[in-house]
Amino acid sequence: MKNFVQVGDVIDYTPAAAVAGGSVAVIGVRVGVVVADIAANATGALRVKGVVELAKLGTDTVAQGALLYWDAANSRLTTTAGGNTLAGYAARAAAAGVTTAWLHLNA
Repeated sequence: MKNFVQVGDVIDYTPAAAVAGGSVAVIGVRVGVVVADIAANATGALRVKGVVELAKLGTDTVAQGALLYWDAANSRLTTTAGGNTLAGYAARAAAAGVTTAWLHLNA
């Protein structure tokens, strides 16, 4: 196909400030996970599809398939939509007291 560019699981990302590998970046109304450290104004890789394990609000009970949102102020996932960015859905359940969740990105 003449106009195919890339698969799209990982896309180019150019942050204004340096970002560490493994951190979450909000891009418009979506999120991605930085694959490796990226210097300010340099282009690096941002994973936007797949399943990743990220910090979550410990008091949230997450059912498999539940929508998860990125709380940028606290650098964690939550089930609370208000003021947060939709990140995807829970790839597996995570009980209250558990501080990480498996997120299926942007699905």
